[in-house]
Amino acid sequence: MEIKPNKCDFCGVCVGVCPEDAIELKEASISIIEERCTNCAKCVWCCPIEVLIFRKDKVQQLKAKSN
Repeated sequence: MEIKPNKCDFCGVCVGVCPEDAIELKEASISIIEERCTNCAKCVWCCPIEVLIFRKDKVQQLKAKSN
């Protein structure tokens, strides 16, 4: 998962839908906690301004780590 720089309006919708609590939203910053993210893409689907980007190569990296 990636975040487009300087695009987020910090609405927090993505934080609310993340089942792994893998998105950290602070006053004026947002970040993905890679260790928790399972790339379910729920945050991508719900973002009203399409700030989050699903990266297939990140999923492959997660699979490699779990094997």
